[in-house]
Amino acid sequence: MNTLTDKLLSIQDLETCFFTSAGVVKAVDHVSFDVARGETLGLVGESGSGKTTVALSIMRLVPSPPGKVVGGRIDLDGYGNIVDLSEAELRKIRGSVIAMSFQDPMTYLNPVLTVGKQIVEAIMLHENITRPDATARAIEIMKRVGIGSAEMRVREYPHQMSGGMRQRILLAMAISCQPRLLIIDEPTTALDVITQAGILRLLQTLKDELGISLLIVSHDLGVVANLCDRVAIMYAGRMMEIGKTVDVFERSRHPYTRALLSSIPRVETGKKRLAVIEGAIPRLTSLPNGCVFHPRCEFAQPECKATVPSLEIVTKDHNTGCLLWKQIYSKE
Repeated sequence: MNTLTDKLLSIQDLETCFFTSAGVVKAVDHVSFDVARGETLGLVGESGSGKTTVALSIMRLVPSPPGKVVGGRIDLDGYGNIVDLSEAELRKIRGSVIAMSFQDPMTYLNPVLTVGKQIVEAIMLHENITRPDATARAIEIMKRVGIGSAEMRVREYPHQMSGGMRQRILLAMAISCQPRLLIIDEPTTALDVITQAGILRLLQTLKDELGISLLIVSHDLGVVANLCDRVAIMYAGRMMEIGKTVDVFERSRHPYTRALLSSIPRVETGKKRLAVIEGAIPRLTSLPNGCVFHPRCEFAQPECKATVPSLEIVTKDHNTGCLLWKQIYSKE
């Protein structure tokens, strides 16, 4: 594992809202975290927690209207606060400095272009290179991400490939210009377990070979446990807990994190009933006062309904956003 020294990406008090006819949706509400060079950070939470919107905010790809980054900073090493950059300036760093591999390949791959042309387009956008040389590079990258017979498959269309292959094509496009930060949204969704394992091995190999930082957006705690140095837990647009993966998983100090971990099926426990988190994630147009998790929290007290918790230091590398964590977990 790489030694984590300086910050590649620093996010402070990020706020992203969607202005709809039903009201203002606070999709990301004062979220802060860093990604160090060579680090893999996992962003975890239920559907609707805001983790994908965080990723899109970093890429400055939040659909506008109705979405907009309304506050905070996204500082990228060497480029300052990219919230202030123009669209022309952003096009220069998307793909070459930060890149994103999206969740659904069939949504983001153009069905009427061969996969080779789509990778070549990404390369030629950022580099002064001829099309034949870009095609040769595309074939080389396809081989790197584990696509066999790349010389033939470079001429194929997305529908001619399996789900796992399409996911690898998205990764090939994302790494084609060797970015410093790669954001990956749900890399194993809708894939069988064998293909999932192959994608996870590939991500670790790419990180080691290219020396890039990874931001993994996922609801799959198993993926995060296998890949990530640190993990950040989100709920209803807010940060609940963040720290080293082993610390958060083994010594979590937030009831929401505990509830997520308890909901993982475990054969060895012998329990017949799967643990669930009662209730549902709140409507983002009408968030509850205080801690947003208190309506579903078994430990909630009156102060939880009145005070918005800030992230408190548990250890040097572990912060939690629970007002009562010392009382609840003091005996552990």
